[in-house]
Amino acid sequence: MQTAIFGGGCFWCTEAIFQSLKGVEEVISGYMGGELKHPTYMEISNGGTGHAEVVKISFDDKLISFNELLLIFFRTHNPTLLNRQGNDIGTQYRSIIFYENEAQKNEAEKLIVELTREHVFDKPIITQIAPAEAFYEAEDYHQNYFNKNHGKPYCAFVIQPKLNKLAEQFRQKIKPELSS
Repeated sequence: MQTAIFGGGCFWCTEAIFQSLKGVEEVISGYMGGELKHPTYMEISNGGTGHAEVVKISFDDKLISFNELLLIFFRTHNPTLLNRQGNDIGTQYRSIIFYENEAQKNEAEKLIVELTREHVFDKPIITQIAPAEAFYEAEDYHQNYFNKNHGKPYCAFVIQPKLNKLAEQFRQKIKPELSS
């Protein structure tokens, strides 16, 4: 198993996307990149701790590559926005890749260059790339959020459209039980 750690706004959205993919074994929502040890959601929600909401993805690189995960990451959030995604505003919602090794760092940098050269986005990609730090697992009620809360408005109006976009662009990568 390999690990990837991405922050692409609210971890509920990011978690739901990566849980849907073949080769992804586990997705854990959490916090990384700040000063405070063992932060709580209430502490990071004001943006003052320096943490980003992230997901830690365990994946089988024989079924899905780190580069494929990166591409899906970039195509399912807006990496050109500073410290926000949609109505979620603050440094905790920044676009960030925490790399586990130099190979991951190099792949992320290379893909950003390619996406920029191909003018995939109208504005410059401002996703941060930083070495992985201490990962703090988010509280239980944040884990598997979309699957536990389908009927909530945030799930219907924010997360589901992202899953629809994922299905349009990456149908072949979605777990068979979810691709109907």
